[in-house]
Amino acid sequence: MATSSSRNFTLDVAEVIEEAYERCGLEVRTGYDAETARRSLNIMFADWANRGVNLWTVQLGTQALTSGTSTYTLSNEITDILEVVVRRDNTDFQVQRISRGEYQNQPNKATTGKPSSFYFNRQITPEINLWPTPENSTDVLRYYFVQRIQDADALVNDVDAPFRFLPCMAAGLAYYLSVKRAPQRIQVLKSIYEEEFQRAADEDEDRVALKLTPSIDYLRVR
Repeated sequence: MATSSSRNFTLDVAEVIEEAYERCGLEVRTGYDAETARRSLNIMFADWANRGVNLWTVQLGTQALTSGTSTYTLSNEITDILEVVVRRDNTDFQVQRISRGEYQNQPNKATTGKPSSFYFNRQITPEINLWPTPENSTDVLRYYFVQRIQDADALVNDVDAPFRFLPCMAAGLAYYLSVKRAPQRIQVLKSIYEEEFQRAADEDEDRVALKLTPSIDYLRVR
């Protein structure tokens, strides 16, 4: 039996929009139909950022440190920081994340040394604050960050999501469009979307070895 031998199926923005309208029982007839759907798609991507870490958006960033400087401005494409280390002489030292309150309560922010903690200030233009303040200009901060999903702009562009998220994307946009164009289908399309999203999110997780920790109760003499 002949098969295609291809594994490169994807959807561009126009195809996602067309699929979503069809699930609403509608057609794309005007430029405004496409524009309002494209806007909804970008709003949905923003919602995905609020639902958790999308692994395909995780990137590695670096920041050269400067002696006496504790605050560094980051790209506004960064929505969160996951892990941080300070690299010194080819050795990485873990930097622990702390809250704004914990950072604020540090008694002497002018203390210098090898940074051991950081506070991520999630503003429109985010900042990372280190403590202690870097003591030299040779250390390098290395961090994994979550990057914004690329905008759905030109209709001919591919969407910025892996193959396994295509069903979720089509279902989600159909639900968003139903709110505006097909209110009689809102409930069923929302249910399909949430099911598809959960399935994709469950698959979009790090695979780690199973570690079993025995309960201390088994070791307790009764």
